[in-house]
Amino acid sequence: MTIPEACQLVLEAGVMGKGGEVFVFDMGKSIRIADLAKRMISLAGLKPGEDIEILYTGLRPGEKLYEEVLSNAETSLPTYHPKIQIAQVRSSSYPFVKEIVANLVSQARKGSEWDCVKIMKEIVPEFVSNNSKFEKLDEERIASRGMEEIFDPVSSK
Repeated sequence: MTIPEACQLVLEAGVMGKGGEVFVFDMGKSIRIADLAKRMISLAGLKPGEDIEILYTGLRPGEKLYEEVLSNAETSLPTYHPKIQIAQVRSSSYPFVKEIVANLVSQARKGSEWDCVKIMKEIVPEFVSNNSKFEKLDEERIASRGMEEIFDPVSSK
């Protein structure tokens, strides 16, 4: 998606918004980062592999190969624009959000990265760490609660 296309979608969503919606944009088909790198090298007038070498380093801790836009429990509704949908996301009560965010801020001020991530996983129960030291937290949650409770947002909170 080009910058002008993205700007147009944002403006269009702003016009159709009534307040509080979460809009999901169709970003078009995905492209491989290696293809993008080769294209950028070529556009700079150089030759990939000759003038500039492309190095494959693999995933670093915490990196992912793809991005999930919505969880499996969340859906989206169409709008009149074919590239804009409205996400139907899980809701939470204000007292729950206020308490858990205050707890998160408190842990962040203490500098406790581990406890911050643990709280974030309570806020977004379906998030599972991949390629990260925080995978241990997922193992603990699954062992203590069971897989169904973690991935069923209706039964949690």
